[in-house]
Amino acid sequence: MGENPKREWSIKDFEIGKPLGKGKFGRVYVAREIKSKYVIALKVIHKEQLEKYNILHQLRREMEIQISLTHPNILRLYGWFYDDQRVYLILEYAHNGELYKELRKRGRFSEKQAATYILSLTKALAYCHEKHVIHRDIKPENLLLDHEGRLKIADFGWSVQSKNKRQTMCGTLDYLAPEMVENRGHDYAIDNWTLGILCYEFLYGVTPFEAEGQNETFQRIRNVDLNFPPAPLVSKNAKHLISRLLIKDSSKRLSLQKIMEHPWIKENATDMSVGE
Repeated sequence: MGENPKREWSIKDFEIGKPLGKGKFGRVYVAREIKSKYVIALKVIHKEQLEKYNILHQLRREMEIQISLTHPNILRLYGWFYDDQRVYLILEYAHNGELYKELRKRGRFSEKQAATYILSLTKALAYCHEKHVIHRDIKPENLLLDHEGRLKIADFGWSVQSKNKRQTMCGTLDYLAPEMVENRGHDYAIDNWTLGILCYEFLYGVTPFEAEGQNETFQRIRNVDLNFPPAPLVSKNAKHLISRLLIKDSSKRLSLQKIMEHPWIKENATDMSVGE
């Protein structure tokens, strides 16, 4: 499937199966390439919607970034094609679906499970940052699990490839870094902040700065109003890692390399990228 990115695809090359999910701009289906019998996910986006919301440029950027990334913890984009009404993205099929659903089902993850996901994410982000890609919207809804339970970053809609600080405010409320909330320039370190948010959410089942309304959430993020409730019981090392990532001064946040070397990760994580 990934061998020949130059080939011209059309909808006739695929058998379309059940819908996997529905987004604002289209749907995702499980599909099979007829010739090779290779199972993929086919994202179908309506051109009308792209024009209506003026996001053609954003989609093009997302596609260009994702197709250039090859990493065990990043969902592959194999190619794309279009017809008069729709754009089709040929994506790797992640058999176990959204991490978000798994988290909601269980309420929270064990420290071993959480550390394994954080290590996978950290490795994927280190690879992105080497290629000057800042993700800017890491959250459980944008993470998928394959048939082996390996985590995959799936959505690059807010990603940008840049060596300079950026100004655009983007992302999802509970995961925004202070520099984003305060409309200051941001760089790669916003992804490190989000790893802290996710680590907390994986272990406690809620995001750390959740509040009644948007302004209260903004205020808590600005003040880095971080509390660790007494229950559920979370280890000292896990709290240490979280508090070293959720730091207002972005230059003082733990580096991705240091996250991988952190005692909590060393004690708990299983490296799922082995064997790729």
